[in-house]
Amino acid sequence: MKIYYIYILKCSDGLLYTGFTNNVERRFLEHQKGENKSSFTYRRRPVELIFYQEFNDVNQAIYFEKKLKKWSAKKKLALANGDFDMLQILSECRNATHYKYKPEE
Repeated sequence: MKIYYIYILKCSDGLLYTGFTNNVERRFLEHQKGENKSSFTYRRRPVELIFYQEFNDVNQAIYFEKKLKKWSAKKKLALANGDFDMLQILSECRNATHYKYKPEE
């Protein structure tokens, strides 16, 4: 069975990079060595691997990567730090029209 990974790198400038691979160790070293000069991380090295998640299903991995890429940096850091309380807070809708903020009738 093949294993797939979604990973988050923290770059030297504090920005985060989210990626997908079937070999997280190899891919991390590629980022760290700067093997691709057009890569987002090339000028932001060194990078630090702050999170990875293993998947058995390639479609689930791709779905999760796309979802993570839309997240804010704060949400990604909460995930990487295992701060699930903060992750929940950051995931809540803050729109004034949200049901939590409507006065009860």
